[in-house]
Amino acid sequence: MDTMETGTISKKVEDFLQVFKKGEEFTQELLKENEKLRYRIVQLEGKTRFPDRVDSAQLKSMEERIGLLEKENRTLVDRYRQVEEENTDFASRYVEVETENNNLANLYVASHQLHSTLDFNESLKIILEIVMNLIGAEEFSIMMLDEKLNELSIMAQEGMGPEARGSIRIGHGIIGTAAKSGEAYYRKGDPADVSDVDFANPLVCIPLKIKEHVIGTIVIYKLLVQKSEFAAVDYELFSMLAGHAATALFSSKLYSESERKLTTIENFLELLKQR
Repeated sequence: MDTMETGTISKKVEDFLQVFKKGEEFTQELLKENEKLRYRIVQLEGKTRFPDRVDSAQLKSMEERIGLLEKENRTLVDRYRQVEEENTDFASRYVEVETENNNLANLYVASHQLHSTLDFNESLKIILEIVMNLIGAEEFSIMMLDEKLNELSIMAQEGMGPEARGSIRIGHGIIGTAAKSGEAYYRKGDPADVSDVDFANPLVCIPLKIKEHVIGTIVIYKLLVQKSEFAAVDYELFSMLAGHAATALFSSKLYSESERKLTTIENFLELLKQR
């Protein structure tokens, strides 16, 4: 949804608000006029007690006028309600557009940050910040797969104690099973209802995949107090992290390893030159 569409929606909302204001003023005028006419009818009805003072033609004219005004008033009130419903719908849509734009901006920023460095530790730090600030996680970890041992080990974490630092074998428990299958795990129930954190039973487990190859997981155990539930943008972030975080970590890890190897080779060549 682009800026032009958002501007059009804002203009329609303003136009409808002007219609509402004018409609409300007109309605108030009709009600005042209605009250005056009713008072006049009472006066005229009082005259019927005195036949010599009755003006039946005037009374009938006033009654017809009141009937017409009441009909116009009902029509205006119905139109007012219709426009009010349309305004509510436009206002709701406007909020949705604003939310969608903010979510897209957050996704773009997160994606850009993930690919802004080739330093492995810096990549881990960026992912921690994304999970904490954009998703709203309080206790979570980033685990990487050791293919030789076929185990997942924590590379970075937030809010977790040393008791949660054990390795997990692929295929064992919720985390190991999610890593083996490559399918994200979301625990059923209210994500905010976590009295005691169970590191064997996380809220969310997102496998980090390059194509179909799993290289690690992001595991969330507890949300921040102000985070009561997962929103649609959270699931989009999870999907984005599954691919982009995996690529960023894999690339930065390869780069770091190649840098170490290059440094080792350069040091070795330097020693050969000195002989």
